[in-house]
Amino acid sequence: MNFIDQLDPELRVVVEKLPTDRPMNLNEIPKARTGMKKMVTAMLANLPAVEGVTSQDRFAPGSEGDPDVRVRVYQPNDQTSKLPALYWIHGGGYVMGDIEQDDRLMMQLVKRIGCVCVSVDYRLAPEHPFPAPVEDCYAGLKWLFAHSDELGVEPARIAIGGASGGGGLAAGLALLARDRGEVQVAFQLLIYPMIDDRNVTPASYAITDPRMWNRESNLLGWKAYLGRDGGGADVSPYAAAARASDLTNLPPAYIPVGALDLFVDENIEYAQRLIQAGVPTELHVYPGAFHGFDLFAPSAMVSKQFKADRDNALKRALHDTAR
Repeated sequence: MNFIDQLDPELRVVVEKLPTDRPMNLNEIPKARTGMKKMVTAMLANLPAVEGVTSQDRFAPGSEGDPDVRVRVYQPNDQTSKLPALYWIHGGGYVMGDIEQDDRLMMQLVKRIGCVCVSVDYRLAPEHPFPAPVEDCYAGLKWLFAHSDELGVEPARIAIGGASGGGGLAAGLALLARDRGEVQVAFQLLIYPMIDDRNVTPASYAITDPRMWNRESNLLGWKAYLGRDGGGADVSPYAAAARASDLTNLPPAYIPVGALDLFVDENIEYAQRLIQAGVPTELHVYPGAFHGFDLFAPSAMVSKQFKADRDNALKRALHDTAR
């Protein structure tokens, strides 16, 4: 695959400006975390503030034997009635990222969708491998349901979502919530989710460009999350949702992914299996788009289309009274 030549022209301009010296080298995870933080801060620095939304940090009791989990609640200043909610899990390949990187997105979604957003600060691998991250996410989700009245949230309309590693955690969380039967999730927003540790699809071999989340990054991310190399026989579906043999009775799903994303094959296959299991599922594949294209090139036409499609899907899921 000639990666550069297949890129959307607006995205290609952005990619060609990215450094090729592996600033996000996962062989040095602390350095990669610092690099990601700097990159996100720089991308957000010149954007105008989002008005009319208030955020506050709260703490959810951790699962038994685990520490409390920080969650950040975003609410419209003019909220006068109960609203649906989006429970959000940040990305970062299971090893990087934080709540702060998605502050602006959460505030935008509060205003665009008409909802409350709650973002979870889960523990990161490799210091805290599976199941710690997904258990933190589950603890925060339980807290949201338990405090729905206080937060002005309609418990029957709580969606979960995330991007990349956060999308993988959201997919695992949907399975965990279904199987434990304590909370009922209304919708799952899986943005180019990282869901298959086996790395055997054509796309997982094809994307090797050092400027992208590529095969090497993915192998290292999964090794950190699982505590061993991916591809073993006994990997939990709560860690890698593509491993789940039973996808029935899951909440409706929305899965957007770029055609030049390392995850495109596993995302298409997962969407197909959800459909076969009777789960209402919407899949969007964006031509010429790489992993995280909407973040790196937010003003590109394909990114604007991606965001409009995402927001429309959330609005339908959370506000359609026919559901």
